[in-house]
Amino acid sequence: MTFSDSNDADISRGSSSICCAGNSGSSSLLPVNSASDAIALRRLSETLESMFLSDTSSTSDFDFFADARLVTAFCGKEIPVHRCILAARSPFFRNMFSGEKGKNAKFELKEWMKDYDVSSDVIVTVLSYLYSGKVKACSKDVCICVDEECSHEACRPAVKFMVEVLYASSVFQVSELVAKFQRHLLDILDKASADDILMVLSVASVCSKACERLLDACVQIIVKSDVDFITLDKSLPHNIIKKVMDSRLELGLQGPDRSGFPDKHVKRIHRALDSDDVELVRMLLKEGHTTLDDAYALHYAVAYCDAKTTTELLDLALADVNYRNSRGYTVLHAAAMRKEPKIIVSLLTKGARPSDLTSGGLKAVQIAKRLTRYADYKRPTEEGKDSSKDGLCIEILEQAERRDPLPGEASASLAIAGDELRTKLLYLENRVSLAKFLFPMEARVAMDIAEGDVASEFSLARINKNLADTQRTTVDLNETPFSMKEEHLNRMRALSRTVELGKRFFPRCSEVLNKIMDTDDLTEIAYMGSDTPEERQLKKQRYVELQQVLTRAFSEDKEEFDKAKESPISSSTSLGMMKSKDKLTF
Repeated sequence: MTFSDSNDADISRGSSSICCAGNSGSSSLLPVNSASDAIALRRLSETLESMFLSDTSSTSDFDFFADARLVTAFCGKEIPVHRCILAARSPFFRNMFSGEKGKNAKFELKEWMKDYDVSSDVIVTVLSYLYSGKVKACSKDVCICVDEECSHEACRPAVKFMVEVLYASSVFQVSELVAKFQRHLLDILDKASADDILMVLSVASVCSKACERLLDACVQIIVKSDVDFITLDKSLPHNIIKKVMDSRLELGLQGPDRSGFPDKHVKRIHRALDSDDVELVRMLLKEGHTTLDDAYALHYAVAYCDAKTTTELLDLALADVNYRNSRGYTVLHAAAMRKEPKIIVSLLTKGARPSDLTSGGLKAVQIAKRLTRYADYKRPTEEGKDSSKDGLCIEILEQAERRDPLPGEASASLAIAGDELRTKLLYLENRVSLAKFLFPMEARVAMDIAEGDVASEFSLARINKNLADTQRTTVDLNETPFSMKEEHLNRMRALSRTVELGKRFFPRCSEVLNKIMDTDDLTEIAYMGSDTPEERQLKKQRYVELQQVLTRAFSEDKEEFDKAKESPISSSTSLGMMKSKDKLTF
């Protein structure tokens, strides 16, 4: 027995209906003739929905209701469900729960949902409909973007949410929801970007006959768009690509400037990048048939290749970092669409301009904002928790627009560590170690880019390799004259670059580190003088906070150091080492 997707207005008029499926598989609509029947139906819907939502809440007292759990494919979250209700409402679940397999307590959805990643929010939305017969309003955090100037009617989070519901409904064989969200998507196609329509088209092709109208509408839009063949090839199945290209040919839209196929030399460069073989790219360029810019090689690497490959391609210094492709996107625009912090920082350090506009009048930071769900933009509330990649990209681009610090500006603060190289190195080691603990993702981005920016013979990877081949030595900084070896200087270069990048792109994190590392701040906290009782209390609270942070950092670093004792490669200097024996291990 399934409920129609009726609203309160229908119920108040007593015009709701129930769809009853008989043994023959046919269904008939039975009209509800009285307002009391409609109210009873609504109460039944609300009761079942409340039972499901109680079971899925983190503080549920009704978990004993559930007799199975669905494990989402996207994040592995477990959702308590009731077999009898889902089996009655969906042929998919009836089949899932039948036979020997149906006796399991947990069911991995990734076995059936292989074509598209679906969030747990969407799974809950579809399951809630199966329980109640109503489409539950989703949280704004998951279906609006970060850009305050956006109408949110057809931004990426809104479109993605509808596409995910469409796909999940198709997999679960909920035809009413498939039809409903197909209509929603058809209504906003003319407002969505071409790249978002590619996403809709990809899922519509998977849903097959149930979404024929949506598929045809998307194809017509893409045929007339400026989307190039490479983007099509990376986004769509081959049968859809052929359909698009054939239509363009018929309309006379296929040509070298718009949507023609890349020549064989460009293909060879792209294949080399797919294999992460930048040396082969260099050899292909020597043949002289094309250039990196003509092949849009940097755009390709930024969009589809590993961050390390992009950095190595940038190091060739053979491509214009602000070059525009056939769609009017700079490389930084493409990086904002990819949403990979390391790539964005690499481009900015090589001179990419954050102020450049697309043909539609958007800057890179606006692109990143319109692609990011508000839920993914929220910064972690606790230090030591990872920031989201999406939010980090926005923060980096905003900072790049806000200011472009002078070379060496970040290093000026190192004066607080004293003039001796030994003291500076200790300061850098401990600042970076603390950053790794308090701001893990930001620290990883800065360290990776810094290692790439330092010349290859000075890279941390090579230093560590050389150290692995030699016997580890411990230098007592208090008793032994400290001789700055070449590898020590090289490490200082890399650490200094890490601090510079951190101050340039992550000022929020750097301010926290400054308060902990700067001597003046600690001295001010320690000095009570003629402070009022309120001021003393505030300083005491700040001191306790710093003590807790350092204690956690010490414990974390000590664990890493204990593990490193068993490894031939030494870890970086820990705060604990500096606090105890003031020794530096290389």
